[in-house]
Amino acid sequence: MSINQVSATELKTRIQNEPHLFLLDVREPNEFQYARIENSVLIPLNQIPERLSELDPQQEMVVICHHGVRSSQACMYLVHSGFTNVSNLTGGIDAWSSDCDSSVPRY
Repeated sequence: MSINQVSATELKTRIQNEPHLFLLDVREPNEFQYARIENSVLIPLNQIPERLSELDPQQEMVVICHHGVRSSQACMYLVHSGFTNVSNLTGGIDAWSSDCDSSVPRY
């Protein structure tokens, strides 16, 4: 199964043009506190199964982590759970910081 991928620069454009876009951050709380994309929502990867009901399966969503590995796992789980509009941020928050917003700390 292939998961939709979105680059940091593509995401920046989508955020500007699609106000309904949901940003799901699956990192740990300490990572989220240190560096995040504005208006993203934190649900750590290991909490997704128990918090699935908080998410709308029809909502267009981009999943974010540090480098794109955990978010890819989350995307696969969400797709298997019936979510249809899920994309993975390629390179994660690290790519966002280097390509789009240098005010977001890298770690």
